[in-house]
Amino acid sequence: MNKTIEKIMQAIFLICGLITVACVLVITVYLIISGIPAIKEIGIIDFLFGKTWASTAKDASYGILPFILTSIYGTAGAIVLGVPIGFFTAVYLSKFAPGKVKQVVSFVVSLLASIPSVVYGLVGMLVLVPAIRKLFHIPDGASLLAAIIVLAIMILPSIINVSMTALDAVPKKYEEGSLALGATKNETYFRVSVPAASSGIIASVVLGIGRAIGEAMAVMMVSGNVANMPHLLGSVRFLTTAVASEMSYAAGLQKQALFSIALVLYLFIMMINMSLRFFTEGRRSKK
Repeated sequence: MNKTIEKIMQAIFLICGLITVACVLVITVYLIISGIPAIKEIGIIDFLFGKTWASTAKDASYGILPFILTSIYGTAGAIVLGVPIGFFTAVYLSKFAPGKVKQVVSFVVSLLASIPSVVYGLVGMLVLVPAIRKLFHIPDGASLLAAIIVLAIMILPSIINVSMTALDAVPKKYEEGSLALGATKNETYFRVSVPAASSGIIASVVLGIGRAIGEAMAVMMVSGNVANMPHLLGSVRFLTTAVASEMSYAAGLQKQALFSIALVLYLFIMMINMSLRFFTEGRRSKK
């Protein structure tokens, strides 16, 4: 009886895994089929390195370099701000915080993860954008800086929760052995526990990058959504917001170009995941 149940569960898990792989393959094939025609018609150089996006103009132009650079700068800025805060928060909650403090802060972090992205965008639009406008004395505070701050806040729950889980899973005997050899708690946590949990911490960063580069609604509300070359205090448009803002009325080559943008975004995310996975596997092989 137990063996039968075990085989049934294995079959269910296998089917679920195959469904996941099939979904990824379907999305990949669909994006390639839908995105390649526009790239061929526009020209890959003009499409990827063109500086002007004027999809509704009489002489339409479909250059997405501003979108690519904005997405790269925005994601990088969010990671630079969010990863250190999330990492040190996870270390504090896992190793230093008293039980009640850990419980309260963990609840707040979980609540932060459950807030819809449109709420982040609304708060950013009503609070952050006016603050940036007043602080820097500019006509409009909707900018790349506002998008970076909002994205940095949005990726915190993923980084904190996953990193904290990885740190909690480190065997106590590692820390006890380090303390027994005369290391301080700080040395033990940062030189023993953190390296032991590095795979989970890197995974949290990957999740954070995926959340940052794939966000559309919140970014659209605070970035200005204008197809300019990226400037920290200027209105910009991300790859995701380019697709989201025009897909509802696009037709013909414009719609195909939006699918091409989605394909570029998809390839970016795949490259980031593969690079971090390669880095992680390299660290494991060295160990």
